Amino acid sequence: MPAFDPALIEAARVSAAWPFEEAKKLVARLQKSGKQEAVFETGYGPSGLPHIGTFGEVARTSMVRHAFQVLTDGAIPTRLIAFSDDLDGLRKVPDNVPNKELLARHLGKPLTEVPDPFGTHDSFGRHNNARLCAFLDQFGFDYEFKSSTDAYRAGEFDATLLKVLARFDKVMSIMLATLREERAATYSPFLPIHPKTRIVMQVPIEARDVEAGTITWTDPATGERFTTPVTGGHAKLQWKPDWAMRWVALGVDYEMAGKDLIDSVKVSSQIARAIDGTPPEGFNYELFLDEQGQKISKSKGNGLTIEDWLSYGPPESLALFMYARPREAKKLHFDVIPRAVDDYLQFLGGYERQDWKNRLGNPAWHIHAGTPPQPEVIAAGAGDNAVRTQITFSLLMNLVAVANSEDKAVLWGFLQRYAPGISPATHPQLDALVGYALAYFRDFVKPAKHYRPADETERAAFMALDAAIAALPADASAEAVQDAALDVARAIPRYQNLTAKNATPERPGVSGDWWKAIYQVMFGEDQGPRFGSFAAIYGLDNTRRLIAEALDGGLIREHEAFLAARQPLSA
Repeated sequence: MPAFDPALIEAARVSAAWPFEEAKKLVARLQKSGKQEAVFETGYGPSGLPHIGTFGEVARTSMVRHAFQVLTDGAIPTRLIAFSDDLDGLRKVPDNVPNKELLARHLGKPLTEVPDPFGTHDSFGRHNNARLCAFLDQFGFDYEFKSSTDAYRAGEFDATLLKVLARFDKVMSIMLATLREERAATYSPFLPIHPKTRIVMQVPIEARDVEAGTITWTDPATGERFTTPVTGGHAKLQWKPDWAMRWVALGVDYEMAGKDLIDSVKVSSQIARAIDGTPPEGFNYELFLDEQGQKISKSKGNGLTIEDWLSYGPPESLALFMYARPREAKKLHFDVIPRAVDDYLQFLGGYERQDWKNRLGNPAWHIHAGTPPQPEVIAAGAGDNAVRTQITFSLLMNLVAVANSEDKAVLWGFLQRYAPGISPATHPQLDALVGYALAYFRDFVKPAKHYRPADETERAAFMALDAAIAALPADASAEAVQDAALDVARAIPRYQNLTAKNATPERPGVSGDWWKAIYQVMFGEDQGPRFGSFAAIYGLDNTRRLIAEALDGGLIREHEAFLAARQPLSA
């Protein structure tokens, strides 16, 4: 029995979606090698806590992995190794940990031999490894965790380490070509772990014995000479040779990396070939930028944390951000969250209507590993006349704005009046979206609003809009409200658009200036949700009161009072 629908597999073979393009390279690789397993890897430096880049790398790699499984009809087993370089020495004390003085006393030691400043694990490395696994588990990633310390000490890397020792001169020539003269003078690919101090030593290698599998070096502080096995966790490799060694020892077939590591990938690939290995497939993704277009840096703190994003949007919206254009630099700041949320909802809402070709180009398919959930919709009306609506993030934020409340129950009151029978229990995703909208509106939207008064043409137009809404039945559909608003604008020369599709002098189209006027005067923004959908959910009587408040200046006065109340807080 095939694992996947044959039509899906056929569409996958011609899909231009980037995960399939990557997976095709991997299929060709295994066809050439005859290997019967595909190994994916993502790397993690446990001197700090997992961050938004960690999520991005594992999410993108998982998308390629699933695309590969479809292309091969599930016939080739796959593994994703989340590798922690926890045998690395602690180079500096992080800023965001307690008991810094405790860590300072153990600088240079392997992270798995540095005491845990949080007091929850037997070492700082194990603590951060646990945080990594909890982080990945939170998002449901399928992976195998591997500790560098455990792999080195268990002998998993011994055979490959001995090959590095045997090809020492080749590895050195590759590395020395990349180093400054001063660094090159003392460089060694092997870092012995001091048998007394337990420091990961960066010292020249004075002698090596390939048969015995040892290196000889001198402690510069004491002058004492040591001979250390390169196997069994008594020494580790510098990170570029270590990366290459892991690829070969673990049989890694695919690993992606950031654009800043392009040169490192090239060097590690040369080393992998020098020890008779084949570098993995993969690509270099672009880095994230802050609002000013500067590269995001953990040390600068100029970017979003994953906790920041998840305060204002669901994980799926973050996964969409990672999926979209991975080879382009993208600004990662708070302003991108609402668009990402609504884009995700739009992709999810359109999935069921698509054929396989378009489904495989739909990010929702990749985000949900081929099984997107049903979108949550609310239905107004009954039977064949029911109008099904997927509530957007932007619509919710405008509801929050006009409701002037931070209480979820108030928002649910509007939703339930429009669609009786729905509740947080029946629509948990919508309930979460309400919470995100409340938080985002409170922290970012409301302070940035700018209401303006209506000019004379707009005042007359809004009064006509009020009269048109008053003439509708109380349970008018979103489409009926939208049509009424369009008919109002058609009669006003300023908003007529004779170049619109199907426009005639008798029935002109409507320009975007009409909606922009509504958004600026009634919502204090340049854009917003579809007006008919908003009014139907907010309620026609409430919408008429909103028009009245806009025309008498009430919205402007209220917002000015809000800004004045905030002034002492920001002064």
